[in-house]
Amino acid sequence: MQIISDKKIETLKNFIYAHDFFYIAGHKDPDGDCVYSCLAFSKLIESFGKEFQLVNAGPFKKSEISDKAEFFTNIPQFLSEPERKKSALIMLDCSEIKRLGELEEDLSSLDTFIIDHHKTSQETENSIIDSSSPATCSIVQQIFEKMPVEIDKTVAEYIFFGQATDTNYFKFLDESSEEVFLQTARLVKCGVNPRKIHDKITGGHPYSTRKLLGVLLTRAEKYFNGKLVITWETLEDTKKYGLNGRDSDALYTLFLSTEGVEAVVFARQDTEYTCTAGFRSKDKIDVSTVAQKFGGGGHKNAAGMSVQGKLENIIPAIQKEFARILENKNS
Repeated sequence: MQIISDKKIETLKNFIYAHDFFYIAGHKDPDGDCVYSCLAFSKLIESFGKEFQLVNAGPFKKSEISDKAEFFTNIPQFLSEPERKKSALIMLDCSEIKRLGELEEDLSSLDTFIIDHHKTSQETENSIIDSSSPATCSIVQQIFEKMPVEIDKTVAEYIFFGQATDTNYFKFLDESSEEVFLQTARLVKCGVNPRKIHDKITGGHPYSTRKLLGVLLTRAEKYFNGKLVITWETLEDTKKYGLNGRDSDALYTLFLSTEGVEAVVFARQDTEYTCTAGFRSKDKIDVSTVAQKFGGGGHKNAAGMSVQGKLENIIPAIQKEFARILENKNS
């Protein structure tokens, strides 16, 4: 993880001072890091005495973020033309406005500042991007500490949640992550209870999600001598088991702990005409390159995409991209 330069902090300060109102937004179909980085950053904006609105297209499917949906809206506050000129958009955990989903059209003309940690993000003058950071919340914590703005217990819990969900409760970190753990220690000093947060992240899933997990495990297929596993969810599955409390993390963990498996794909038919897919991998398999081919993005070992189409066409296309990666790895 890189240390944010004083120049970048000053650029962000000037951006905040230059505007009166902020839309704070994260990507559609948010995860913990997206939601909690937005919530934490709203407290930073509040400390400047500025007005804001938390916006997200949703849906809030994961159990650890479902109770935070009430803080967000998918209908941006109306602003007159003079008001829009003094307003801005701050995007967290994504760098492309199209990833805001249905909010893109309403927010695309605003001055924008980006805070993100995805490998596929592009640095701009108004951005703080660090692909070596394990979570956007880790970047947000640095911003708080370098401003400096007090991190109270609520903000500390937001940041810890984001770090924990994006690192699979710190399992993805290695010996290069000393600064991240030092950050985490400072959050605990602010009153965070790691055990309670772990219980919230891993618990509370509806029984129906366990039934769906069984379906997805049964449906899974192996490819390329067992190196790749693909499973999928249909519209009929969604209708039967619902959307709430999805537990894809458990699915990825089970398959990645299987002998010989190096990458996992979980594809879903979201609507009649659109699909999403999540990718996870171990070691040197860079799944962000696959996601990027379909207009998505992410990290080397965790990425995602959303695309027009049907599962029966999308899955073979994904297989083709993985064939290229696995062949290059073995050559």
